[in-house]
Amino acid sequence: MRGSIDARITQGNIGRTICRPGYSRSMRPSYGVTGPLKRRMMQAQYPDGRLADYELDHLIPISLGGAPFDAGNLWLQPRRGQANADDKNALAFVLWRLVCEHRLPLATAQRAISRDWLAAYETYATPQNVTKYHFQPRALTKSD
Repeated sequence: MRGSIDARITQGNIGRTICRPGYSRSMRPSYGVTGPLKRRMMQAQYPDGRLADYELDHLIPISLGGAPFDAGNLWLQPRRGQANADDKNALAFVLWRLVCEHRLPLATAQRAISRDWLAAYETYATPQNVTKYHFQPRALTKSD
């Protein structure tokens, strides 16, 4: 799984796209699109699993220029346990802020989160960054 980016998003236009308030919400696929896809993916990957236990997630978040409708950018992420959806959401928020403050290039953020988001979490979702950006994620834990 590598994710995919929206080719329309570039470093040069982040101020008009991903860093604009409401951008991600405006680009997010509707439940009418994601609901059936999530059910098909659950049936194939976790046939005995509960839908509520997984989040259909964009590997490269829309807020970082991830392709909103590309199935190659979507995966099922556990909501509980180690390395869960809350942890990745915290990382995505920190990376988004770093990119929008021009402290981290967009391509670097995209590469980091798509190649190994757990390593990116350790690098970028530091206690200082989490505190600075007022995001209150749950800590990565071995058990939940």
